[in-house]
Amino acid sequence: MHIHILGICGTFMGSLAVLAREAGHTVSGCDANVYPPMSDLLRAGGIRIIEGFDPEQLEPAPDMVVVGNAMSRGNPLVEAVLNRSLPYTSGPQWLAEHVLHDRWVLAVSGTHGKTTTAGMLAWLLESAGLEPGFLIGGAPGNFPVSARLGGTRFFVIEADEYDTAFFDKRSKFVHFRPRTLIINNLEHDHADIFPDLAAIQRQFHHLVRTVPGDGLIIVNGDQASISETLAMGCWTPVRRVGQRPDNDLRLDTDAAGHHLSGFGLEQAALDAGMPGAHNAANAAAALLAAHHVGLPLTAGLEALQGFRGMKRRQELRGEAGGVRVYDDFAHHPTAIAATLESMRETNEAGRLIAVLEPRSNTMRLGTHRQKLPASLEAADRVWLYQGPGVDWPLAELATEISGGRGLCRDDLDKLIADLVRDSRAGDRIVIMSNGGFGGIHQKLLQALGERQEAGA
Repeated sequence: MHIHILGICGTFMGSLAVLAREAGHTVSGCDANVYPPMSDLLRAGGIRIIEGFDPEQLEPAPDMVVVGNAMSRGNPLVEAVLNRSLPYTSGPQWLAEHVLHDRWVLAVSGTHGKTTTAGMLAWLLESAGLEPGFLIGGAPGNFPVSARLGGTRFFVIEADEYDTAFFDKRSKFVHFRPRTLIINNLEHDHADIFPDLAAIQRQFHHLVRTVPGDGLIIVNGDQASISETLAMGCWTPVRRVGQRPDNDLRLDTDAAGHHLSGFGLEQAALDAGMPGAHNAANAAAALLAAHHVGLPLTAGLEALQGFRGMKRRQELRGEAGGVRVYDDFAHHPTAIAATLESMRETNEAGRLIAVLEPRSNTMRLGTHRQKLPASLEAADRVWLYQGPGVDWPLAELATEISGGRGLCRDDLDKLIADLVRDSRAGDRIVIMSNGGFGGIHQKLLQALGERQEAGA
């Protein structure tokens, strides 16, 4: 079967393409913005990528068109699919029908940390010899692909609450029918489709309704918004993870690091393989999910030491002129603060410089504007990029960042030149965006290298 995927470079749709190709289908796809790491993974898998939405790519007609949720009516390719009565479906629906229908699904949901937690969980099951299938919205360091069918019935999936498609406005995760469900946290996000937190909680309650009574729901026990969601009705055993003393699995942090107690553990050292309290919480939830399918917590703790992280999560992209450049997917104030605080925890001597592109729909709307200055507090210097589609003034926000640390640029080349001029050996620059950011990482490293060669 020839499957053509609209919006193939999105994290979910790209991973779905990998699964379809592994299942033996001929897979092609298109997108408006083609950038690594997803584009690299797709091409390495033998998947043809077309830039743009010219209807001519439907000749000859594919057997099935899978429509990503970024596609809308008015798009010339969407209109051509409808006008020609071609068979089409959504990504989540295709996945549910062709991959997940007979699997033990372990779903990782929540506003933050889904990708990292799903990567951790897949690695824990892999280390136990369970050969899980998985679909992760990013590139895990322990695997060469973001998705695979696997060799057993276990399947780990990153479960996103964003809507499914232009013709199906339910959250994607209601299609997945998990037996093991993680809810990491729950905040207001995706302001373009959810007016408030209550609307998101309603969708999460729909997800809770799909978990069988002999399954398990693992939640952040410290967060009231999750407790409120469960109070709407829950028919599945719940295990709580967090710092509160009444949690089933308790996470403590002190000068010596992170420790777990509960389920037979007593202050057991936890090395998440990535810095930060938020990653320790991610790891604790992943450990409990792996425990649900039979992996002892002690074995899981040992396996975590081999976790290699995720691309675009505090990922070191390179070093030039004594300046290290990191890439991070953070695009919500809570995630931005967690990234910067965890990098600050390492107590390195150089400055921590944050470069932020507010690119998500929620950020472009300015929904979290008031929270952004505080979220950037851990950085010594903050550069804001006023890119296309951001209609509120970032220059004003820069003035609200304490200590005169905030600066704003609306030209990418100017931003890179100023970063090179401002940085010095020992600095760490962390670039935060949920997109390609115009290839800033490599351009910056090249410019830093040229400065070094020039002896500046």
